[in-house]
Amino acid sequence: MSSLDASSSSSATPIADGPAEASCLLLLAHGAGQGPASPFMQTVAGAVAASGVRVIRFAFPYMVRSEQESRRRPPDREPVLTEAFLAQIARHRGDAERLFIGGKSLGGRIASLLADEAGVAGLVCLGYPFHPPGRPQRLRVQHLADLRTPTLICQGERDPFGRLGEVEGYPLSPAIRLAWIPDGEHSFKPRKASGRTWEENLQLAAREVARFLEV
Repeated sequence: MSSLDASSSSSATPIADGPAEASCLLLLAHGAGQGPASPFMQTVAGAVAASGVRVIRFAFPYMVRSEQESRRRPPDREPVLTEAFLAQIARHRGDAERLFIGGKSLGGRIASLLADEAGVAGLVCLGYPFHPPGRPQRLRVQHLADLRTPTLICQGERDPFGRLGEVEGYPLSPAIRLAWIPDGEHSFKPRKASGRTWEENLQLAAREVARFLEV
């Protein structure tokens, strides 16, 4: 682990886990409400990095400002988010033989919009927001039907942004593989009655990601 490790407290500073000399690099963006150092991001990134992958988490501009101003801010508009992600891709393009991109919820959606254009090795989405909660008619899947980049979507079975019974009927590209997280909601947390723990589900998601990255 480099000096840009999980103990870094500034969202303006990317957080890196895993060996710097790794042949595979996964560039991850955060979700709408929590930054790159959230427990979800930290646990999954750390577990994937333990398999020998270099994982770098970065913050979108609005999250950096939110931390600097000590107040919650709404996400930037889509063009700003896309530009910020593309800048990170350009920055890390030569850091490893294979570059994968992705993120949690919002971060994964933005990555999915530019994956084909960016020419990356693959895409990882952790809890994809297929539709707003309670509004399944407002689908965000049109571009996913024609996606060419090899893609893994880890999705909680109870995710209000796209449950198991809903997503199975969506017109998704054959390049997309779905990994269902048992009884998980949007952050993969299961109900106590399921007999599973959040840690177990996060570790399962990390194993699915590592398997997808072929490490």
